[in-house]
Amino acid sequence: MALEKELATFQSKLPTLKQHEGKYVLIHGEEVIDFFSTYEDAIKAGYQQFKLEPFLVKRVAATEPVFFISRSVVMGKLPKAS
Repeated sequence: MALEKELATFQSKLPTLKQHEGKYVLIHGEEVIDFFSTYEDAIKAGYQQFKLEPFLVKRVAATEPVFFISRSVVMGKLPKAS
């Protein structure tokens, strides 16, 4: 799986990362590289340092947001063209 090592690093280091809650962390392999205020800054730094090698940018949060999307969404009918 892509970024498996980086995601495992994020999970294992989350207790110490929480002091940077709200920031974006740049992780390469098993190493936490730095923290950034914006996603864009973190991505830019990742590409500058690691080029096309895998790296992870993730927002540090005490809890992960959960999104629920239902498949039973009823679409409204569109009006007929005149």
